[in-house]
Amino acid sequence: MQTTFVPALSKMLVNRKTSFKDSHPLSDFGPDENLNDNADIDWVNKPWVRGLLRFCAFLSLVSVSLNTPEMFALSVHLMYVTFIFDLIVTFLFSAEMIAKMHIRGIVKGEAPYIKDRWCQFDGVMVLCLWMSLILQVFEMTKIVDMYSYWSIMRFPRPLILIRLFREKLKFQLPKQRIETIFKRSRNQIINVTTFFLFFMSLYGILGVQFFGELKNHCVRNGTDPRNVTKADLMIPDYYCSRNPDYGYHCTSGMVCMQLELSNVHRGFDGFDEFITSFFTVYEAASQEGWVFLMYRAIDSLYTELAFVYFITLIFILAWLVKNIFIAVIIESFAEIRVQFQQMWGSRGSATDSDSSQVIQCEGNSWKMVLIDENKAKGFAPPFFQKILCSNFFHTFFLLLVFANAITGATLSFRGQADVRNKLDGFYYAEVAFTVLFDLEVVFKIWCLGFQGYKKRPFHKFELLLAIGTTLHIIPQFYRGHFTYFQVLRVVRLMKASPMLEDFCFKIFGPGKKLGHLILFTMCLLIIASSISLQLFCNIRNFNKFGRFDQAFMSMFQILTQEGWIEVMDGAIEETETGGFFFPLICAIYFILYHQFVTVIVISSFVAVILDNLELDEDIKKLKQLKAREQVTESQQKLPMRLRVFTKFPNHPQMVYLYKIPGDFSLSQIRESVMRQFSTPEVNLTVDIQEISEESTTLVKFSPVKLVRQDVSGSKSGGAMEKRSGITLIVRDSAQQKMQVCGSTQLVPSGPKSLLSQQYQLRMDRRSMRGSRPGSLKTRSTAKENGDIHLGKINSSILNRTRTPDDYDIKVWQQRKQQAEIKRSQQEEDLRENHPLFDTPLFTVGRESQFRKVCQMIVNAQYNHTLRDPITGKELNSKYKRIHKILGLVTYLDWVMIMVTILSCISMAFETPKRRIMNTPELQIAEYVFVICMSIEMGLKVLANGFFFTPKGVVKDFGGMLNLFIYAVSVIFLCWMPQEVKRDSPAQVFLLLRCLRPLRIFVLVPHMRKVVYELIRGFKEIILVSVLLVVLMFMFAIYGVHVLGGKLHKCNDPNITTKEECKGRFFQKVFVTQMKIPNGTESEAGFFVPRTWSNPYNFNFDNIGSAMLALFEVLSLEGWLEVRDVIIERVGLEHAIYVHVFVFMGYMIGLTLFVGVVIANYSENKGTALLTVDQRRWLDLKGRIKLAQPLHIPPRPDGTSFRAKMYDITQHKKFKAATVFLILVNCGLLGVPWKSSNARQTFILGSVSAVCTLLFLCEVIIKMIALTPKGYWTSRRNRFDMLLTFLGVIWIILHFTFNLTGQEGDANNVFGVIIIVLRFCTICGKHAALKMLTQTVVMSVLKSFFIITGMFLLILFYAYLGVILFGTVKHGYNLGRQANFQTTPMAIALLFRIVTGEDWNKIMHDCMVAPPFCTNVGNIWESDCGNGTASIVYFFSFYIIITYIVLNLLVAIIMENFSLFYSNEEDALLNYNDIRNFQNTWNIVDVNRKGSIPVRRVKFLLRLLKGRLEVDLEKERLVFKHMCYEMERLHGGMDVSFHDVISMLSYRSVDICKSLQLEELLARQELEYTIEEEVAKQTIRNWLDSCLKRIRAKLPPQQKEHTNLISNLRATNEQPLFTLTEQPSSAAESSEENRNESPVVRTRKKGMVELQPPNILVQPPPPPTQSPTLRTSPRIEKERPTLKKRSGRLSSGSNFKGLTVNLSQTSEIKGETLAVSPLQKTFTESILIGENVSTNIQSWWGDQFSQNEQEK
Repeated sequence: MQTTFVPALSKMLVNRKTSFKDSHPLSDFGPDENLNDNADIDWVNKPWVRGLLRFCAFLSLVSVSLNTPEMFALSVHLMYVTFIFDLIVTFLFSAEMIAKMHIRGIVKGEAPYIKDRWCQFDGVMVLCLWMSLILQVFEMTKIVDMYSYWSIMRFPRPLILIRLFREKLKFQLPKQRIETIFKRSRNQIINVTTFFLFFMSLYGILGVQFFGELKNHCVRNGTDPRNVTKADLMIPDYYCSRNPDYGYHCTSGMVCMQLELSNVHRGFDGFDEFITSFFTVYEAASQEGWVFLMYRAIDSLYTELAFVYFITLIFILAWLVKNIFIAVIIESFAEIRVQFQQMWGSRGSATDSDSSQVIQCEGNSWKMVLIDENKAKGFAPPFFQKILCSNFFHTFFLLLVFANAITGATLSFRGQADVRNKLDGFYYAEVAFTVLFDLEVVFKIWCLGFQGYKKRPFHKFELLLAIGTTLHIIPQFYRGHFTYFQVLRVVRLMKASPMLEDFCFKIFGPGKKLGHLILFTMCLLIIASSISLQLFCNIRNFNKFGRFDQAFMSMFQILTQEGWIEVMDGAIEETETGGFFFPLICAIYFILYHQFVTVIVISSFVAVILDNLELDEDIKKLKQLKAREQVTESQQKLPMRLRVFTKFPNHPQMVYLYKIPGDFSLSQIRESVMRQFSTPEVNLTVDIQEISEESTTLVKFSPVKLVRQDVSGSKSGGAMEKRSGITLIVRDSAQQKMQVCGSTQLVPSGPKSLLSQQYQLRMDRRSMRGSRPGSLKTRSTAKENGDIHLGKINSSILNRTRTPDDYDIKVWQQRKQQAEIKRSQQEEDLRENHPLFDTPLFTVGRESQFRKVCQMIVNAQYNHTLRDPITGKELNSKYKRIHKILGLVTYLDWVMIMVTILSCISMAFETPKRRIMNTPELQIAEYVFVICMSIEMGLKVLANGFFFTPKGVVKDFGGMLNLFIYAVSVIFLCWMPQEVKRDSPAQVFLLLRCLRPLRIFVLVPHMRKVVYELIRGFKEIILVSVLLVVLMFMFAIYGVHVLGGKLHKCNDPNITTKEECKGRFFQKVFVTQMKIPNGTESEAGFFVPRTWSNPYNFNFDNIGSAMLALFEVLSLEGWLEVRDVIIERVGLEHAIYVHVFVFMGYMIGLTLFVGVVIANYSENKGTALLTVDQRRWLDLKGRIKLAQPLHIPPRPDGTSFRAKMYDITQHKKFKAATVFLILVNCGLLGVPWKSSNARQTFILGSVSAVCTLLFLCEVIIKMIALTPKGYWTSRRNRFDMLLTFLGVIWIILHFTFNLTGQEGDANNVFGVIIIVLRFCTICGKHAALKMLTQTVVMSVLKSFFIITGMFLLILFYAYLGVILFGTVKHGYNLGRQANFQTTPMAIALLFRIVTGEDWNKIMHDCMVAPPFCTNVGNIWESDCGNGTASIVYFFSFYIIITYIVLNLLVAIIMENFSLFYSNEEDALLNYNDIRNFQNTWNIVDVNRKGSIPVRRVKFLLRLLKGRLEVDLEKERLVFKHMCYEMERLHGGMDVSFHDVISMLSYRSVDICKSLQLEELLARQELEYTIEEEVAKQTIRNWLDSCLKRIRAKLPPQQKEHTNLISNLRATNEQPLFTLTEQPSSAAESSEENRNESPVVRTRKKGMVELQPPNILVQPPPPPTQSPTLRTSPRIEKERPTLKKRSGRLSSGSNFKGLTVNLSQTSEIKGETLAVSPLQKTFTESILIGENVSTNIQSWWGDQFSQNEQEK
């Protein structure tokens, strides 16, 4: 029994954990349905039962969504229907629960019911169902009121919807990896949330202390502050200040009074205390309603303080910190993608099942073409089949679709009468179009057959449109909901643009992820709506959550962030009667939901879009090579303006000779002439064709300097032909598959350290690929010119030794050099052959002294690189950043930048009343700018030329912009019109003059680079814009056809018909947002005439108005008004139209902008084509750059008092206590510190003083533990000490001097600043906060030029706004605090528009036209707006700034966040490794200088622990390589902290995967050199030991023959060859081990290979003479140890009788040197030189034979 049960159980567990789909194992996170061994209750796991239970779950959700008092009031029978449904569902789920308990067991068993998480969920749902049933029985029997709070018990029931989808929770990755990724992402989200809460707390504290209770309002004299009505307030209601030095001051007859109102009346936002301030900060961070809080603070307090507080709050919280969530989600998706590719390969592309694809050449491009040989054929003759496949057929119907779209867009309505007449000309046109499209479908089915037709997804779409549009032309359905099918025809137009079609397929083609995300979002909305419905349906007359449709619209409203505060405040207000607890819970609920949907869900859409745009790892590497080739090709072409000279004949300058040539030396002949008779240049492209066995192959190696120098020229490397593109792809793919086993570096299991693992990996790879790139380990003949004659070898051997990467990088480097040489040579040819080339203005001489002076002035620049005058090395400067900024541009450009800034400042003082025409001061600034720019342009033109020169002033768009700005400035200065009319040339010049701030883009290179990066990525941005325009066009046509003419209504709400809408009525005016009574007096207002018209801001009467309204809806501003008006005037069912458009436009369309901008930024930065390993390597280098030494002294030895103090300070509890004390100290700022409440302030200050004294104790303890010097080395400690010192000063001021009034407030502010600064130190004490703070700081630094560019754009638009709308009369939103009257006010208003705060309402206020304004000829006297200019102005500003520039910040945050997204399982150095290195460095660097002598590196490496530890017993060779690398790179000088950790980082990664080609080649060359040098040093030591043994065993009479030994030693000290060891199976003798015990043995006895070094050696002497190989005096000085070693033996002494022979043979040019053995004591070895000169080998042979003869 037991033997059969175990396999069955194992099989069930396997089926439980993993299933298979498409040959990929799926990790199953769904419920366990396989544990069933009871045949009696087998029905539980039957498929139809599971389907029935899923249907019951859906039925339960519908029932609970209908179970509200308001729904029961509409239909009494609905109560009994829902009760019956709930009863059936409850019984079914209860039966399932009982059956599962019987199968599994309740507590005991194989998998008990209680211990399974899904079973626990099912049990809770069944319990909620029974509670809901009992409650409904009580409600039906009137025992419990329907509007009671007991209905809250139903709120968990909507979670039962999870049962519909939980069986689909399967992933194509192992469960362990999925859980690891989820855990990692969860931790990151928690860290980012903590970071977000930290900044919210910081701004909450600052808000409490800066603003406090903002309760001052302008009211009438004699108003009771406890009983205020609307009649007592100023119209409109203004906040005010009672201090005459700041704020707004009430008009005469009004007084500024502090009102004593409850939160229900005055609102729930403010800065009264910390909790209210905290929620207010969150509301402001959501960019909803923040501007009105700022206006309130401006009117009550200092204007500058309010501006700085709220603008920094928006920038940090809304634009920086919240966008880190997007980075977290995107990194998680990237991790999942990489893990999937590592296991299952590349993502497959979806293709049609009925088609195959072949490569076909069309012109100069390759294209994948479908073949339809396997498709089902129809009954049509071949002639009609040919028509179907013709381009004319498809083009005709595309034109037909276009004509249908244009026809539908021309419909317009002028009144309500047009709405009733549906069967007009447009109807008959639609009938004709529908018939034609139906015939198209029938014709295709006839040609392809129905089976072949339906196989194509696009054909299914066409068939659906044909059926839908056919129903649409039925008169009863015309211009109804079936209009959707008519407008969906526009989608077919994408076939007309292959670029747009490919882009859409790239984004939406892999629709599985995007579709699942949309489904998840909809389910989340449904569940959240149903839960909220049950929470708030018991509130009477609360129309936000009375029915399910209201709840869904409210929760969707929160998702879009538009008006979400209104929903939350309404719920809080309704629950205010329940005390303080219920409103708090209500606020937390809505904030958590808002945070989740706006941060997690929206970020997931961006992540999915970026994931679809991401390339596979192999394609990235191919595109890297392709990008390099394109750059190389583009570098060798001259600009068109310079190629103009090639169209003219050559006219070189001739020299006439009046003397015979022998009188003086002739000048050199022009190179361009000689080049015509020279040999053609060598083609450096490598031939990759296979080599036949009979052919002789010549492979060109890197030049090697031999002993015998040849004067003959180098030869070409054989037949050179252009390589094939497809062959390159196949070869590179095969090479990558061979070398790269996966895309992610994972730590192998084993005891070895990270350094040893990577070293072993490199050795294994090298044993397969060869010892060095470019070397051939075959029998070869070295020719004198460096070619290697391979003879007859197998082509497979050659292909194996010649690695594609080596040739790719070398060929690319050669091509790049050739392109640069060719370009420069073309310029030289033009200079020689065309005298006017590079001649400014065709008059200034090319080599004239005047031009050189101008060039010196123009090109003079500060050299920010400080170098040592002796060594030439770059010196580290303390103010390196400042020096680098000074050297950013030339001195002339610096002057012009300052002049331009001053000119922009002067333009900021211009207003409609203070114009430049009548203000001499502004005219002087204008004259100064024009004169300075004239001098600048003149110098640059004389120095570099104007246009037809290599460095011409107008060589690019920046130069044209400069010239245009200069021309506009000169013309305007000469003209200076006094009267400016609307749309006149004078106004045009005023507007063009506003381009002046953009000149800074041209002068600063980094800002110019930002603009170029945006322009280069404009293709994808335009494609996204086209998609959004098409989306708006489709919905606009639907809006015109369905809603056109139906939104007219009388402005008097009491009138419902057009006939009654006459006369006038009393219009109430808006007074305040506070909910206070109107009072006994009549409400304020005035009489206005009744009009029958559309809403004020939008309508759908024509396509233009509909597109305008939908663009405003797309920006999520004003869409609630559109929705509410449509519901009120047309019907509730039409609200679906608005919600669908908002969902598609916002969730997909706008996130496309974010994704495309991020992708373009990554591509322009060069990171888009990087593989995951390469990107992580760049991130690791960034982390290493940010890492710094700890600056903490090591622990003192022993158990002294100082050691105990040291242990206390480094303990976790001590640090946690310090953080807790900081939080307690900051908690005292939860209420305002005001001198008006002296007692409360004194108590809080006293507690704060105690905290400060404790901080003082902390400083003293740390100074004892670390010593004062050690304490001072840390900047964090210095900052803590400064704050403590300031805190002590504040204590003295607080208790010694009894300060009151303004002095007391100043003292309180001083104490608050100290506490706030101490609160900021928490970021440095918490690892996650520190990491994220570095992310934000790095993002701000890297985005400095982007932020500056955004400010310049805002300044440009502010100048335009002052001219266009500076005199426009105030409207609903354009008022005292929001206007364009001055440039500062315009900048503040534009910053508000960037956040989207009512920008559309401001736009409509600026479109005011007569008769609502007075239009005068001069624009400075008119108060009318400009409709067309307003639309262009606001649309362009909102798109450029909000959709493009702000998304660049997201891209920069993502780039910097990946620096800190480190995984502990990565093979790269993680934070623990870096921390361990910091601790080890802290021990070695005793002086805390950040650098140590290079000789101490070995001690540092020995002390390393963890993954960087090196075992000296087993891994001594790695240790030697690292030590020698530091000595070689730094030449015996000190090495810094970053030098050592950088070396360790290179040694800890797989460089073949992580490094790019150029860096990889340089690193490989360095490591090969280090290995060779270490091998040389090892062989030197070995030879020394051998010679010592030989000499010790020689008889005394033979010791005088030292000539050979001296030569050997000299050769040993100055080696001619590179020695690399060949492994051998022979074991070392015990004698050698005993004699060589002092020397570290790192090789095995065997073969030693010699390669010629790249050094020049003099020709050898004749064979009869002994060569004297000595080091030069310079080398002798550099190697003192070698001098000591060589001094042991006399260089002039001769040893006779010494016999040394080699025991084996060496092949040299086919000849064999037979050498007889001399003594058995000499170690058996062989010296093989691959490219060794014959002279050296023969000389050694002669020496050995001569010694034998002497013997």
